[in-house]
Amino acid sequence: MSRSRLFRSVAGVAGFLVAGELVIRFGLGNGVIFPPPSAILLEAGGLAADGEFLRGALTTLTNWALGLLTAVAVAVPAGVLLGALAPMERAVRPVLEFLRPIPSVAIIPLAILLIPVDGLMKVGVIVYAAVWPIMFNTLYGMHDVDPLAKDSLRSFGFGPLAVLCRVSLPSAAPFVATGVRIAAGIALIIAVSAELFAGGTSGLGVFVIQAGSGDRTDLIMAATLWAGMFGLLANVALRAAERRLFTWHRARTGAAET
Repeated sequence: MSRSRLFRSVAGVAGFLVAGELVIRFGLGNGVIFPPPSAILLEAGGLAADGEFLRGALTTLTNWALGLLTAVAVAVPAGVLLGALAPMERAVRPVLEFLRPIPSVAIIPLAILLIPVDGLMKVGVIVYAAVWPIMFNTLYGMHDVDPLAKDSLRSFGFGPLAVLCRVSLPSAAPFVATGVRIAAGIALIIAVSAELFAGGTSGLGVFVIQAGSGDRTDLIMAATLWAGMFGLLANVALRAAERRLFTWHRARTGAAET
C-alpha cells in the first residue's frame, strides 16, 4: 500500500470518528443513549489489559483458527476433485447449490441440539460456513486453467496426475487463496455468533452477552471493535500473503496494486 493511500485511509477513519463524536454528543436527542467513539476507544484500550477479555478473545480466535483450517482441509480437496471430474460435479452440484444459500447462523440452534460438546459445536458451525467460499473458489480456479497448457503437457506423455499437479493446482492456487481470505471473515462472524447463541464460559460473544446484561453499551461496542480489528488484521495478513506468493498471477491478470 502506497503512503498516499495509507494517508487517505487514516484520514478517512479519523474523519469518521470525529463526525461520530460530534453527532452523538451534540446531534442526538436526550432519549438516545449511545457511547461516543472516544468512550468506545477508551474502553477498547482498557480491554487490552483485561485478563478475562483476553482469555475470551483467545478462545474465540482458537475456535476460528481450528474451524478455518478444517474447512481448508475439507474444501480444497473437494473443489479439486469436483473440478477435475466433470461428471461428479454435475451429479453433486444441485445438492451443493441447495445447501450453500442456507444461512450459517440459522443452523446454530440445530447444531446446539445435535452436538453436545460446546467447543466442537462451535468449530463445526464455523467449518460449515467457511467451506463454501473455499470450495467454490477452488472449483472456479480449476475451471479457469488454460486448456492449452494441459493439452501441451499431455502431448509430452504426462498423465492426468502430473497434469493436475503441474498445471491445474498451481493455476487454481490464487483462487484458493482468495476463497480462504473470504472464508476467514465469514468464519470470525460465525465464531462470535455461535457464542452469542450458545453462550459458554469464555469468548468474545460471551463477553458481549455479559456486558449487555449490565447495560454496558460502551463495553459491547469496545468488544465489537476488537472483533472487527481481528477480522481486519486477518484480511491484511492474508492479502499480503497473496501478493507475495502470487505475483505472477497479478502480472498475468493485470491486477492493480492495492
